[in-house]
Amino acid sequence: MVLELKRSGRRISQKQCAAKAMETQIKVSHQQVPVKSSYETFRKNLEKIVNKLDPELASDMLKAPETLKEYLAGLGGVTGLIIFGTQSHGDLLRIVGKPGKAIQYVIGNPLIAIQMTVHDIRAALYAPLRMIVYEDNNGQVVVEYDQPSTLFGQFGNDDIMKVAVDLDIKMLNAINMADQYQ
Repeated sequence: MVLELKRSGRRISQKQCAAKAMETQIKVSHQQVPVKSSYETFRKNLEKIVNKLDPELASDMLKAPETLKEYLAGLGGVTGLIIFGTQSHGDLLRIVGKPGKAIQYVIGNPLIAIQMTVHDIRAALYAPLRMIVYEDNNGQVVVEYDQPSTLFGQFGNDDIMKVAVDLDIKMLNAINMADQYQ
């Protein structure tokens, strides 16, 4: 394998790299949930029931961990989840002249993540989670995400697995609540 460094024009082979990669293959269950709501309605509802993190406020509160803990606990609301951010992939497709309806949510809860990373810091690779909401070519709105228990299960830790299974439930509940919200 040869990697090319674009800026310098240098080429290096894998043999020249100091770092050696170890590969582990895992089985991940990918969830596809068709919803009844329109794209706009589902987004509006999801963003109503899952609160959004204010990163500046949370960063300021790091100096006072108990205050931050209280803020995050309240922010979890009815779903126990928090939106960290979004990326409108539908808008990005305008670059190639194919705008669409698709948004990625970075979603989770730092207080839940800590319950896993305290046992194995590698769990932070998947916390927070990713979820995409999109309208397919037939007008069907679909929510997709990787099932948390299958992501976190690779660490072989029962304490992490208990939290991950709870995240499976929280993710599906948040989707169902947003789809049925009045």
